[in-house]
Amino acid sequence: MFESNRRTFLQTTAAAILASPAITLADNSGRSPIKVGQIGTRHAHAGGKMETFRKFPDLFEVVGVVEKDPQQRKRMESSEVYRGLTWMSEEELLSIPDVLGIAVETEIEDLLPVAEKCIQTGKHIHLDKPAGTSLEHFRRICRAADEKQLMIQMGYMYRSNPAFQFLFKAVRAGWLGEVHQVHCEMSKKVNDATRKDLAQFPGGSMFELGCHLIDAVVAVMGPPDKVTAFNRNTRPEQDSLMDNCLAVFEYPKATATIRSTVVEVDGGRRRQFIACGSKGTIKIEPLEPHQLLLTLESETEGFKKGTHQIDLPKSTGRYDGDFQHFAAVIRGEEPVLYTTKHDLAVQEALLKASEMPLM
Repeated sequence: MFESNRRTFLQTTAAAILASPAITLADNSGRSPIKVGQIGTRHAHAGGKMETFRKFPDLFEVVGVVEKDPQQRKRMESSEVYRGLTWMSEEELLSIPDVLGIAVETEIEDLLPVAEKCIQTGKHIHLDKPAGTSLEHFRRICRAADEKQLMIQMGYMYRSNPAFQFLFKAVRAGWLGEVHQVHCEMSKKVNDATRKDLAQFPGGSMFELGCHLIDAVVAVMGPPDKVTAFNRNTRPEQDSLMDNCLAVFEYPKATATIRSTVVEVDGGRRRQFIACGSKGTIKIEPLEPHQLLLTLESETEGFKKGTHQIDLPKSTGRYDGDFQHFAAVIRGEEPVLYTTKHDLAVQEALLKASEMPLM
């Protein structure tokens, strides 16, 4: 990627991210909640997204839920998260004109077809991750959304994390100087049944978990010039799952390494994101609950030279900020923080890191 294009990309992303440090909404008293729905309940984050919709009744009214699998629907109907909601077909939900937003929470193979239908019917969408397996299909959906001035909000889970918001602002404000190295890891250990599910995608752990980190890397560094993947299977006698993954992103004067495995014992405690620059370093470890260390070469913005443990506000919920922003965009109160250009750059980098075709 040409350096001038990278600068333009980063400046556009920075302007959006810096415009909204913490989502603050206008007073909602006297305003009707936004009518929303959810299509699909099988995505790993589906329950959490519905729980967040229902957590903010002043912002959202859940009109309906769609689940095409009768057995899955029966299980979800009796769960606390979905209890008391109206179940309907996809066609019924999308035909309701005053439903403005849809959370797309299907299995990965159905994410893009459902997202496309939502955009075609004029709905803003929260699209869970990753954005399917076809870059061209996602590009077509993004183009249609831009033409209709509809929001596609990707479900990457660190965008509203206070530690990452601090990181993004520090990088954009130049506190770290020129960033020359990023290192990040996101791992866990999964059971055999989950391994079987994940093995259907060649990208394995990188495709499943690494996508969250790649979203943040692209926000900090921009799209990479080159991606080299080192994906391995530690149990070839059992399955084909790439369960031990590393990707190296190359830039003109920098590199980024992204590691993800699903064979690390208690991997969640060691999840981390480190950005090193010519003037300082930020280390977030673990990512949730977040802990952030800021190291500076000289006094900057009230922080003295040396290493500081930064006290950040506790997250009220992993998806709270995202869904508050979703409402704010629909109501015209906030600009979109992450553009389709960013999301497409993330998806292209993810597919390369997963050694999956760009089709």
